[in-house]
Amino acid sequence: MDGIRYPRKRFAEILALSERELNEAETHPELAAASARETFTPAELSLFRRVLARYPERRGLRKQLFLNFKGGTGKTSLSSSYAYRLAEMGHRVLIVDLDSQGHATKCVGYEGEEQKKTLFDVLVKKLPIEEVLLRTPLEELHLIPSNLGMSTIDLALMPMSGREFRLRKALEEIANRYDFVVMDAPPSFGLLNLNAIMAADDLFVPVLADFLSFHGLKLLFETVQELEEELEHYLQQIRIVLNAFNPTTKIAREARGALEEHYGEFLAKTVVRQCTKFAQSSSEGIPIFAYDPTSKGATDVEALIAELMAAAAAATPKERSA
Repeated sequence: MDGIRYPRKRFAEILALSERELNEAETHPELAAASARETFTPAELSLFRRVLARYPERRGLRKQLFLNFKGGTGKTSLSSSYAYRLAEMGHRVLIVDLDSQGHATKCVGYEGEEQKKTLFDVLVKKLPIEEVLLRTPLEELHLIPSNLGMSTIDLALMPMSGREFRLRKALEEIANRYDFVVMDAPPSFGLLNLNAIMAADDLFVPVLADFLSFHGLKLLFETVQELEEELEHYLQQIRIVLNAFNPTTKIAREARGALEEHYGEFLAKTVVRQCTKFAQSSSEGIPIFAYDPTSKGATDVEALIAELMAAAAAATPKERSA
């Protein structure tokens, strides 16, 4: 994130300021050092927001899990972009990287293998989250990183009492500090992902427009139903997000139609279109909104945020049918 720079116009747009209002803001003593800039850093975005009190309305904490048992759905690029944009808007966001590959960590500009502490230390060694999280240059965005040390966490959790509730309990300690906890999960099912589901309010399932995605969806929905029956944990909303969609191919259109037919009540209205800049931005550790906010990917994620936030505000436990 150190390489991120916002052009002056974009900087003003994010803060919902006109050019005149930005000029006036720069006369504030605390902002004088950043005055007359043509580009601004994420740290300066947070500084201006704090000094000018340009924050969105605070809501109760939402713990949101991005999960699909099938890999290769673009889940991490989507979840990290979603989380970054929320923080850019002024919401207090914690990203929890659950995948030992550390891709969400990479997507926001950090190398997982350079981090000495991960979620493993929280869930297994009972270290407070405060001692594990990374504070990014964007003041509103924090990260619990991941690396290959996370790969043995299921085995470590196995003999522990209350093992499926450890993440939920850990997040309770910091519930008043964040507006959103965004969890990026690996494409598998084990104790770690069980912890994530049990901690989540909302489940977002990125899928590709291919028929292989249906196998993962069926298993995921069966798993969620079993957890409702056995552990009495009811997600407030489940939304399937059609990701990397290319409407020019017949199979993509047919797969979308099948999703609408079989999972219509869960399918998000917003479709995230195929966008090569997603892959480019992720590989460089720069979220799509800082890399190219005018791209199709950024535009679609922005629309998705608006839809999911509205749905979250209206959701009640067990709003869906089994």
